[in-house]
Amino acid sequence: MSFTFRCFDPEADAGLLHSWVTRPYAAFWGMQSATVDDVLEEYSKIQSSGHHHALLGLDDGVPAFLMEEYLPVLSPLAGLYAVQPGDIGMHLLVAPPAGPPRTGYTAAVMETVLDRLFAKDKVERVVVEPDARNHKIHVLNARLGFQPAGEVTLPDKQALLSFCTREAFHSARAALHPSPIHQGASL
Repeated sequence: MSFTFRCFDPEADAGLLHSWVTRPYAAFWGMQSATVDDVLEEYSKIQSSGHHHALLGLDDGVPAFLMEEYLPVLSPLAGLYAVQPGDIGMHLLVAPPAGPPRTGYTAAVMETVLDRLFAKDKVERVVVEPDARNHKIHVLNARLGFQPAGEVTLPDKQALLSFCTREAFHSARAALHPSPIHQGASL
């Protein structure tokens, strides 16, 4: 896996993203009945907002996931929690697998996304608000250091608000990738 990012281009990429968001696995993305034009319109708004931005993640040059970053203070979360300096919101959608599913792939994608976000000096905490019923993402979030803060009501869903600090992410990453030097060592 060799992940890179490029700016999502609504005109060029709407058809591809439409083919992802209308599949059953993407039900929590909320675009099951969207048309290509709906996707184009939504992502044109996102890209022109100035506070919400979408990137296409590539795996060896092949589109593999979509990530969005946004400022929570200018999102539907505004007023629902005490936004702190250094907060950045994140959404993630992994493409359907082209072949057999690869164990750990989604976790590797999310780790790469969090790495990118925390590479920004001003980012101290990543905020997510997945659908409260999306238990698979809650497990993955916890694995990578997110702590649930409770449910919030958003215009389109009941969401589980969760936060991941830089320190929590680095601790979770260390637990996922223990140093080979310390494996098997006895004290």
